[in-house]
Amino acid sequence: MSGPGFLSPSGQEIVFLLVGVVVLGAAVLCVTTRQLVHAALWLVVALGGLAVEYLLLTAEFIAWVQVLIYLGSVVVLLLFGLMLTRAPIGPSPDVDSGNRWVALAVALASAATLVTLVVDAFRSTWIDLETPHGESAALGDSLFRYWVLPFEALSVLLLAALVGAIALSRTRARAGAGER
Repeated sequence: MSGPGFLSPSGQEIVFLLVGVVVLGAAVLCVTTRQLVHAALWLVVALGGLAVEYLLLTAEFIAWVQVLIYLGSVVVLLLFGLMLTRAPIGPSPDVDSGNRWVALAVALASAATLVTLVVDAFRSTWIDLETPHGESAALGDSLFRYWVLPFEALSVLLLAALVGAIALSRTRARAGAGER
């Protein structure tokens, strides 16, 4: 008789599914809430849940990267950008433009395109964890050989978004000061 199958999941698999449901719920709340600060906090919950998922998959290094880079840097950068642009803290009617169905269609098309491109681009890229140097060396080698360009492109994109937010907030502040 073989080990547990699909119909008898282990405790780790049950926790993995429960955390996945929490991450999915937090992600949905992140994009549907009308309060920008609440959206950032739901993003913290979603990214923290992903770190837990990595821990459950015994990928401790990736879990720490998730916590340090995304929770520690990206969310702080997002909140810093919100503060710089003087975004409304409470509910804002300006947050909803009424184009939810168009936005959903664009999001689904973008997600499908992104998944197709990533699968096609990295179809033959495998991380060999059976090297004599251990898992961390193989993971680091793969990360810095194949994934450094997407990470750097993302960092430049985030920096450009922050500079754009600062520029927009300063021009609005000057325009508002000139009207007084």
